[in-house]
Amino acid sequence: MYRPAAWRPGGSAGICHGGDATLSVASQTWRNACAIALGGVALLWPALVNGYPLLFSDTGTFLDQLLQPFMIWDKPWIYGPVVVVLSLQLTLWLPVAAQCATVSWVLWRTQSVFGVAAPARHLALCLVLALGSAAPWFASLLMPDILAAVTVLAIFLLAFDPDARWRWPTAALASFAIAVHLSHLLVAAACLLAIAVLRPRHLLRPAVPLAVALLLLIATNLAGHGRLGVAPYGAVFGLARLVADGPARAYLEQTCPDSDLWLCGWMGRLPNDGDDFLWNPSGPVWRFPGGPIALAPEASRIVLATIASRPWATARAAFGNALQQLHLLRLDEVLGENGLDQTVGARLHSYYPMAEEARFYASAQRTGRLRELSAGWQTPHLILLAAGALASGGLLLWSWGRDPLLFAFIVMIVVGVLSNAFVTGALAGPHDRYQARIAWLLLLPPMIAGMQYWRRSSVVTRVGAR
Repeated sequence: MYRPAAWRPGGSAGICHGGDATLSVASQTWRNACAIALGGVALLWPALVNGYPLLFSDTGTFLDQLLQPFMIWDKPWIYGPVVVVLSLQLTLWLPVAAQCATVSWVLWRTQSVFGVAAPARHLALCLVLALGSAAPWFASLLMPDILAAVTVLAIFLLAFDPDARWRWPTAALASFAIAVHLSHLLVAAACLLAIAVLRPRHLLRPAVPLAVALLLLIATNLAGHGRLGVAPYGAVFGLARLVADGPARAYLEQTCPDSDLWLCGWMGRLPNDGDDFLWNPSGPVWRFPGGPIALAPEASRIVLATIASRPWATARAAFGNALQQLHLLRLDEVLGENGLDQTVGARLHSYYPMAEEARFYASAQRTGRLRELSAGWQTPHLILLAAGALASGGLLLWSWGRDPLLFAFIVMIVVGVLSNAFVTGALAGPHDRYQARIAWLLLLPPMIAGMQYWRRSSVVTRVGAR
């Protein structure tokens, strides 16, 4: 039987007696809160070195979602509004600090499930992640990417955390983390399948956030686009991927010119790259009358027909993309300054104080110095990640039948990492950013197992000394 960490011997809160009980509990709570806050600061270090939160060209688009307001056709209306509200239209440091603190809190709760949550151990874990993984780079990036990892951890907590006090906050966080990006829906669904096998009697709690996220997406799409759906224009992304991989191109070659499809006019000059297909202003998506929103019905028709007529070619391409995605783990895509002036810079100029705009323009990322500053960190990240993956694999075999909780935790992380590779690689195309954002989770099992071993050894030593 799992017992709350607060009542485990040597857990994060001991049993108190007498008049000092209230003082002791308050003191421990304060120390725990300080440890979580300091863990967040450790994860924030790339932004501190940069002189500003890390940004991506899409960050400006997310800001538009509430500043304009503008319902972006390809992004859920979830993350951007929260970032703007947290920023108070004063500084983007506020939402990025909240993001790092949230990651630190989820890590603390994960340690609590294993009975190893203590200020010193938490700070040690956060420092290892901060110095030896991609976690701080994505926690410091004002994009939904870090919430892919939070999705996996929050679902694990909802299924295995015995402390009922934290279920509602965890469920709310999980709902938000799932809803901010469409790929997180499928990652969450894969994790729920793992829960259905590992702990079926506790499936309802982690399933609720997925249901809430779906309702949020349906409601916002209905309000903003007048369309009842989770991803009303998602077929455009599917079409771009299938054209780049070949099956949709082959379908069009067979169907055209007898078909009434507008894309038949592009035969012989369809882009070979999915990103070029989607975002080139001179490409088919933006040359279509009405743009991607108007193209969506035809895209859906082509995608369904391609899958029906070429199922094996489609599956083979998706599987190949997923395999390629698994080993793309570098940080280069989140370090550049391309397009930031026209996206984030323009929004800061229009809606934020001049001092905030000045901080943005002085940042290392904006001035092109961030790549040089980060160059020495990338290879150690990959080496440590490879070691963590090997250690997690060994622990998976060892814990089977010996430690059900650790076994379930590793399975959940593996499922999260693999499903993320499949969803992003197969549907959006392989990119380093997509897998680096979540692969660092593989470092957690060996670190937590090491903390458990050290704690047990300490208890045995203390008992033997008596």
